[in-house]
Amino acid sequence: MKVLILGSGQLARMMYLAAAPLGIHLTAVDVSNGKVVNPLTKRVLTQSLQDAMDDADAISVEFEHIPEPLLEQAQMTGKFYPSMTAILTGADRVREKRLLDKLNIANCPYAIVTDVAQLDDVMAKLGQELILKASRDGYDGYGQWRLRSADELAALKQSLAELDLQKVPLVVEKKLDFQRELSIVGMRGKNGDLAFYPLAENLHHQGQLHVSVAPAPALDDKLTAQAREVFTKLTEALDYVGVLAVEFFQMGDQLLVNEIAPRVHNSGHWTQQGADTSQFENHLRAICGLPLGSTQLLGVSAMINIIGYGSFNRDMLAVEGCHLHWYGKEVRPKRKMGHFNLRAKDYTQLAAAMTALSGYLPQSHFPMLADKAAELSTL
Repeated sequence: MKVLILGSGQLARMMYLAAAPLGIHLTAVDVSNGKVVNPLTKRVLTQSLQDAMDDADAISVEFEHIPEPLLEQAQMTGKFYPSMTAILTGADRVREKRLLDKLNIANCPYAIVTDVAQLDDVMAKLGQELILKASRDGYDGYGQWRLRSADELAALKQSLAELDLQKVPLVVEKKLDFQRELSIVGMRGKNGDLAFYPLAENLHHQGQLHVSVAPAPALDDKLTAQAREVFTKLTEALDYVGVLAVEFFQMGDQLLVNEIAPRVHNSGHWTQQGADTSQFENHLRAICGLPLGSTQLLGVSAMINIIGYGSFNRDMLAVEGCHLHWYGKEVRPKRKMGHFNLRAKDYTQLAAAMTALSGYLPQSHFPMLADKAAELSTL
């Protein structure tokens, strides 16, 4: 069985590593040049892009920002999952908002802005504290702006004046006083079967995910049911096949969708050690028409991203339950270099492992780790 992934970064790499034990031969496409590569070694293969598509049993993606001609080429094969529609929806916040509204799925109050002059009316409607997001090509905090008061509006308009908002509109959201950020990662098979991992709690810093804890502490059945209902609505509407992640803001006992990711997701990396079957293997099972794997938990888990940092030895592997996943990339500011997965019997042991791990790492690059460990230790 052969799988082709559009995109050749760390998510394709982790799918490659999950594919090998299943006897699945996985290759990837460098979307910047259309070359077919080995996602582990980055070696360019002699196979042409069209031959690789023809040869594949299934084609998928590792991220949403794929050139549309490439998506169209993949869609024409009849082997592309989750589908061009799903990928375009995840890549465009305007499409995403329209889908959520169509399905009556609760999300952040918002307005679509195609001219900076509209911002005065938007502020009158949504309030003075706003989050502005480019509708396309934004991620990890890039393509986002924050308005804290009316006094900042003139300067913000000036900074946005050179953008072509007709071509790439802004989605402007009301800043919400939410309790925490949660995400659900689940799968839908070709036969419509669904499987879910538990909700994870996510901690962000400067627009990037730094720590995920799964299952999220203090979950109740109502929150889980809401998340699964949203997931089910979205996957049925999109006739979805594969892994889908949905990010939420928790507002009391209600979940509001922040965004969707039609692919394997950073907040699901903990499943590599924390669940019977990882999200990467389950995505491959889904798109290849294989039975979905068990999502049974093996304990409680934390995922800690390594961002813009690589100057450490491997001594932290002495921490019980610690597993390192290194992506082999050149260190750059704000670049995801790898992640740690921690697994423990309960939150007390997990907190102890997180505290121990924080002793090996600089707080400047891992600003959420020690505080979250202290919080978990009180549960």
